[in-house]
Amino acid sequence: MARSTASTAASSTEKKTRAPRKAKAPLTTRENLSALIGTARKILRKDKGLNGDVDRLPLLTWVMFLKFLDDLETIHEEEAELDGKPYQPIIERPYRWRDWAAREDGITGDELLAFIGQDLTVRPDGKSGKGLFAHLRGLAGEGEKGSQREVIANVFKGVQNRMVSGYLLRDILNKINGIHFSSSEEIHTLSHLYESMLREMRDAAGDAGEFYTPRPLVRFMVRVTDPRLGETVLDPACGTGGFLVEAYDHIAPQVTTPEERRTLQRDTLYGQEAKPLPYMLAQMNLLLHGLEAPQIAYGNTLDRRIAEIGHSERVDVILTNPPFGGEEEVGIKANFPPNMQTAETALLFLQFIMRKLRVAGAPVLGGKPAARGGRAAVVVPNGTLFGDGVCAAVKEELLKSFNLHTIVRLPQGVFAPYTDIPANLLFFERSGSTETIWYYELPLPEGRKKYSKTAPLQFDEFAQITVWWNDRQEGPQAWKVSAADIAARGYNLDLKNPNARAGLEHADPKDLIASMRGHEAEVMRLLGEIEALVAEVQR
Repeated sequence: MARSTASTAASSTEKKTRAPRKAKAPLTTRENLSALIGTARKILRKDKGLNGDVDRLPLLTWVMFLKFLDDLETIHEEEAELDGKPYQPIIERPYRWRDWAAREDGITGDELLAFIGQDLTVRPDGKSGKGLFAHLRGLAGEGEKGSQREVIANVFKGVQNRMVSGYLLRDILNKINGIHFSSSEEIHTLSHLYESMLREMRDAAGDAGEFYTPRPLVRFMVRVTDPRLGETVLDPACGTGGFLVEAYDHIAPQVTTPEERRTLQRDTLYGQEAKPLPYMLAQMNLLLHGLEAPQIAYGNTLDRRIAEIGHSERVDVILTNPPFGGEEEVGIKANFPPNMQTAETALLFLQFIMRKLRVAGAPVLGGKPAARGGRAAVVVPNGTLFGDGVCAAVKEELLKSFNLHTIVRLPQGVFAPYTDIPANLLFFERSGSTETIWYYELPLPEGRKKYSKTAPLQFDEFAQITVWWNDRQEGPQAWKVSAADIAARGYNLDLKNPNARAGLEHADPKDLIASMRGHEAEVMRLLGEIEALVAEVQR
């Protein structure tokens, strides 16, 4: 009996001295946000009013946009209080996030849907007044052009709440309320999550003809164009803001003083977008990447006479993938010279870009005259290279008035699965006429016939051309042509790589037959050797 008691005591002591179970490591910010966004998206899938990611991401975007604005206002209020200054909020109560969305037990169901979507409704403070979206759209008349109030009004001009369940929407608000936009770590993490969601939405929209510029291609174009702090950068067809985000990330490390930071934030990056959905997505994309007041104009870039673009409106750098394949209306075509009028959007944008580039030595508003002419990196379809008529006239002006120094020929499927249209990159400067054009044919990776959604373009595939860029020599992928030769060809820029190996379709039939006979003879010789070896083994 004593032995049993001792045994029990020993067992008890052993239990007490055993190492405690290791505590579960807390989730990282990325894991927290990934889980939060993942849960929100699961909730959205339950709502019958939403049709796939094309509807779900815009809804998440405008909800996050309003939470972001409220967190930003809280920071500005605290700063004003410390400075002893009055603060004028951008959004007044009861339309601030904290007034109607922040409380978990706040308005919900039909009451929530009515407050958000109806023009006139009962507000969360119990009074009758404008609904949330109606109030936000009305902010345009209360702020200066380009102010945050006008930005908010433009963002919500094209926004609709497609959710039909106010209870599920309340669940979404409660989830997004857990994101802290005052935390730089959370914003940085969310910016990457947001980009991945943008890719998913673009994939979902592929059948509708929407496609985007792959991030590796954008990064290469920005890197070799090399925008510098103090220069102005424009994307006149900015979509969801990919070029401007990459340009911001490229310039940000050059900032060393508060004044330089102010220059980057307010006087460097500009864009324009005609469609309400990508306009809203671009605003959120840039906000998440650190641009506090994105200078994105809303409307059709081509909706003005290009002859009216003066020196004060010109910029140092243009980075863009303008829409192509579409047709503009008669009123838009009239904004261009009579001999340059066309319905093809790619050619109209190319003319706009040429006109918008800064002239070296021309006066700059509030600064010294530019020492260097503007430069551009532009994606164009293959048809722009070989087109005649108006297209040839545009290219003639490009070569005579600009230095078209480089054309990069992209491989098949770079924009897959959105389009298989072959595309090229044009790099030109407003620095005199063109003398020589360098071509570089970007090769597909070894063993690949084209890109696809599951095997897309990678940034490391630009390693060789990046090295070549500053030390140009002709080789298997690179060759050069004089502008005089291009003019003699009727300004046809669609030149094939003279160093490429000829394909079978271009080979002489006699050579093909001789090659096949040679292979047949080699196969017979090898078979003879194998037969001899087998006979040797069987002896």
